[in-house]
This record gives sequence, structure tokens and C-alpha cells, in this order.
Amino acid sequence: MFDAPIKLKKLELVASFEKHELKFITPAKTSRETFTLKETYLLKVNYIGDEKTGIGECSPLWSLSIDPKDEYISKLQFVCENINNWEVLLKKNLINFPSIHFGLETALLDLSNGGEGIIYPSNFTKGKDSIQINGLIWMDHFESMAAQIENKIENGFKCVKLKIGAINWENEIALLKNIRNRFSESDIEIRVDANGAFLPNEALSKLDELSKFKIHSIEQPIMPGQIEKMSSICKNTALPIALDEELIGISSKERKDKLLQDIKPQFIILKPSLIGGIKGSNEWINSAKKTKTDWWITSALEGNYALNSIAQFVYQTGNKLPQGLGTGQLYINNFATRLSLKKDKLKFY
Repeated sequence: MFDAPIKLKKLELVASFEKHELKFITPAKTSRETFTLKETYLLKVNYIGDEKTGIGECSPLWSLSIDPKDEYISKLQFVCENINNWEVLLKKNLINFPSIHFGLETALLDLSNGGEGIIYPSNFTKGKDSIQINGLIWMDHFESMAAQIENKIENGFKCVKLKIGAINWENEIALLKNIRNRFSESDIEIRVDANGAFLPNEALSKLDELSKFKIHSIEQPIMPGQIEKMSSICKNTALPIALDEELIGISSKERKDKLLQDIKPQFIILKPSLIGGIKGSNEWINSAKKTKTDWWITSALEGNYALNSIAQFVYQTGNKLPQGLGTGQLYINNFATRLSLKKDKLKFY
């Protein structure tokens, strides 16, 4: 387990939360929807009479999260009222609220490390090392996506991830062909994310076409919940499959083991706010080991507090794949943290 015990002083705790709306610089489009605002909540925990505060971000993604929207505020209030029973909260009360689970975990870890944004002390938080990330290319018209790709490559990214499935298929193929005509597989790694956009009966032929461009992997080619069809695709695919939305709502260790054994994907993608925080991510990592499935971690449009926590978590796991942690620059009004990005390296200072 890539975990760290929460070691708090034997003092009484107090907690509060506040809502924020993060505003996208430009609308962020997927095959499902277009985002202009992102709702998020900061959970703050401190010892009574002490100014040091642990901050965790509770950031549901309503189109995907299992967190019940109509119960969300009342659950945050419940957490604050029962903060001194945090061990029980994390064990029993937040199974259906994975984003609140993640926010509470990280707020407590932050507080236990002095309330300075340190979740997992490491060479990363000492500023001695960095995390390689992929450059995210959002869906848009052809010219915009081409410009985004140029920008990422010019800024030193060695791995780019394209959201596909919403614009004309021939145009998406043209974008990939343009990259490969100029850059080899060893120069630029290409990942694509379909967000479930393909129909099961067309998926293999589209994957075969994509494989001509030496694609590293494709995320969630078909909609989740189609276990037999996804298993068949993973077995017969011309390029590696990464499960993403498929992991959401699977809470028990036994069900996690079974899903990976049934589908046998090449990769899984962990989004802590959607899969039960650090605890849930660790369980998926352990399940992946049993089927020799590789993985990487991705933010789910959270603000910088959650991004900071995710980065520190993945660093101490030792996973060296490029991570999906490039969302910090999406917002006009993101939170100030100690993260910085230089080329494709995320650093903490």
C-alpha cells in the first residue's frame, strides 16, 4: 500500500467548508459535455485554538461522480460536525461520497504535516525531483486542436493526450497523422481518450485504424458497464486499452479484483475524487498488481489543492509513467499552491 498513517495530536478538532466556482479560461469539451464552470469545496480542519489548518478539496464531477448531488452539502456538514470521529467517517460514512472521502483524507494528512500543503513528504515536496505529465489536447474544431498540439510540443511535452470522439473522425485521424509524420513514437508519445464515444460494434475497427499511428493507449473506448464487450475488445484490440469511467462506483476490494480479472485491460486510470480517494486508489493499485495491469493517475478537473495532493500521492508510489496532472492551468481563478510547471515537469517549490 502506498499509504501514510494520519498521525494527529490528541487535541480536539474543528472543521468547516466553503464553496468555490472555478471558471475555465476556455470551455473544455469532451464527447459527453462542455465545461465552463467547476464546482468545488474546500474542507478545512484545525485544532481548536491553533491557526495551522489542513485543507482538502472535495471536488465532485457531477456528470460522472457517484456522490449524491442533493445530499452533498448535508454530508459536508455532517463531516464537520463529526470531525473528531474522522476514523469512523473514513471507514464507514463516505463510501458513496468518494470526493468528500478524498478531501477529508488529504485535509487530515495536511494538518498532520503542519498545515503547509505537505501531504506526503518526499523529494518532490523538497523540490529535488519532479513529475512528468502529459499535455492535454481538448476537443475543438480541427484548427484549434492542431494549434493546441503545436503549443504542447513547442513547450517541451513528450507525451500528448487527445480527447477524441466528438469532431469529424477523418479530422481526428488527420491530426494524429500530422503528429506521426513529424515525430516518431520515440519522440512523442500519443494517448487518446474516447470517453466512451465508440459503439461496441465499431470499436475494434476504429482501434485498428488508430494503431497505425503508434498510439500508446486509448482510454475508455466504449461506455462503461458493458463488461463482456469491453473484455472482448481488450482481448482483440490492436492497441492497449485503459479503463477510466469503468472504475467509478466499484467500492469493494472483491469487486475491483473481479472487474480487472473479467476485463483484463492493459491499463487503468486512477482519479481519486471519483474512486474513493487515496484508500480507493491504493485498492485499485493492489488489484492491478494481481492481473499485471499497469496504471497512471489523472486529475478530474479539480482545483490546485486536489491536484497538489494527487501529485504528492503518485510521486511516492514510484510510478514513472507520464501522469495526467496538467489541469492546473485550465482556470482563471485557480487556488494558489506551491505547484509549478516547467515544460512537461510538475514541480513543488
